[in-house]
Amino acid sequence: MHQQDSTNRFSNRVSDYKKYRPHYPKEIVLFLQAQYGLSPQKTIADIGAGTGISSLLFLELDYTVIAVEPNAAMRAAASADLKEYSKFSALDGTAEHTLLPDHSVDAVVAAQAFHWFDKVPVRKEFQRILKPDGYVVLIWNERLVRTEFEQAYDQLILKYAIDYVQISHRNVDYESIKDFFAPNSCTEQLFANQQLFDFEGLKGRLLSSSYMPKQENPVYEEMINDLKKLFAHYQQDNKIRIGYETKVYVGSLRL
Repeated sequence: MHQQDSTNRFSNRVSDYKKYRPHYPKEIVLFLQAQYGLSPQKTIADIGAGTGISSLLFLELDYTVIAVEPNAAMRAAASADLKEYSKFSALDGTAEHTLLPDHSVDAVVAAQAFHWFDKVPVRKEFQRILKPDGYVVLIWNERLVRTEFEQAYDQLILKYAIDYVQISHRNVDYESIKDFFAPNSCTEQLFANQQLFDFEGLKGRLLSSSYMPKQENPVYEEMINDLKKLFAHYQQDNKIRIGYETKVYVGSLRL
């Protein structure tokens, strides 16, 4: 996908993205601290930081975080929402051209973003900005399709999505991630995660995805009606649960 397309496609979804995208388990940071020596004295580059959901994960534990985000609307949302954190800053850069100084960060984090990157120049850029003993941390919240509701919700997405199959992060598998780190190794770690929604929350979660039709699309009303039926059928106490498996990949790019 063209870089400009991937940068701009979330511009009209910032509000839903902020409110309804899943956050990340705090256990991720505890795992990185225990296994890789990460500590609040370290500096994190959050690449493709979006509205700052992944930055918040580290800021809450007193890390210094530099968010690199090319989408102006999402970067502005992150800066507004995280302004109380003195150790947070945001740059108008891309994964391929972060604008960060050489060997200036202890870890590069890319949460729900790596599948948008151009892997060859990104690898060189990450090597440039990382300190010699630094690590790359790739994170995804992978929505589960185990329960009857989750399977039905996935079918609704497949029915109405514009380019879901082409751009889904599920297209980035463990083998391709290992290739990115090669000849160095990488570690995969899994964490449980979930969201609990009323109907408006479920609707917001659906619309936060860049591949779902917006209100001006002719199929929008049909899609929302189908979502209402889905919610009514599966809700319990007016709530729906969406389960996730949060996947974390950690490795070094040192030569």
